[in-house]
Amino acid sequence: MIEEHEPEAVRRTTGGAESSRASRGWWDRNADEYQTEHGAFLGDDRFVWGPEGLDEAEAALLGPASGLKGLDVLEIGAGAAQCSRWLAAQGARPVALDLSHRQLQHALRIGGDVPLVEADASALPFADGSFDLACSAYGAVPFVADPVQVMREVRRVLRPGGRWVFSVTHPVRWAFPDEPGPEGLSVAASYFDRTPYVEQDEQGRAVYVEHHRTLGDRVRDVVAAGFRLTDLVEPEWPAWNQQEWGGWSPLRGNLIPGTAIFVCERD
Repeated sequence: MIEEHEPEAVRRTTGGAESSRASRGWWDRNADEYQTEHGAFLGDDRFVWGPEGLDEAEAALLGPASGLKGLDVLEIGAGAAQCSRWLAAQGARPVALDLSHRQLQHALRIGGDVPLVEADASALPFADGSFDLACSAYGAVPFVADPVQVMREVRRVLRPGGRWVFSVTHPVRWAFPDEPGPEGLSVAASYFDRTPYVEQDEQGRAVYVEHHRTLGDRVRDVVAAGFRLTDLVEPEWPAWNQQEWGGWSPLRGNLIPGTAIFVCERD
C-alpha cells in the first residue's frame, strides 16, 4: 500500500506556470468530491455567485434575464457548467470554459447543449470581440498569479459595451482563519500580506495555489485591464441558508463579508 502524505500548507511566492499546473491537477483530482458535496446546492442549471447563495435570477448582475436572449456569453472557470445551463435556459448562447478536464467531464455527465472548452483563462482561445458578456463565479481569478492578464484577455474577447462580472473570496477573509466556527472570527494574519497560499507535496511542488489581492488591488486590476467598475456587491448571508461550505457559515456570514462580486464594463 502506498502511503499518501498530506500536502504542506505554506505561504510562498509562485509564478503563473506553477499556479496553472497546480490548479489543473487539484481540480482534476477533486472534481468528483466537489460535485458530490456541492452539486445539490449548485443545482444542474442554477447560476449561484457564491456560498451565500446569491442567485443571478434575483441579482441580475449580468442584466435583466429577459435581455439575455441571443447574447453570446463566456463563462470562465465553469466547472460543471451549471451557470451556463441557466444562461442557455434564458435564451443566451453560452460557452463554458474550464482548465480542468475532469470538471468538464461532469458537465458532460449532467448534459445539455452548452459548448465546452478546456483552456487556460490567461490565454483564451477565441477571436477578438466574440462575446457580449463574460462571467466567472469563483473561477480562475483567485487562482492565477497575474489576474490582469486574465482580465485583459476577457476584455479582448468582449465586444464594445460588454459586461464582465466575476466573484471571488472577499479579500478581508484572508486576515482570518478559514474556519466556519468561532475560531474563524479572530484576525490571525495581515490583510496586506499578498504572499500566495500554497499547498505543496514532499518535493516542494505546488498542488494547490490561491493568490491574495486586497480590495484595492482588485479594483486597480480591473482598471489596469481597461474596464470600468460599475458595482461592487458584497452579498449578505440570507436567513434561509444554514449550510457550511469550508470557511463560509451563517455565523461568519452574519458578521463579515465572504464574497466580493465585481461588475465591470468594457468601454
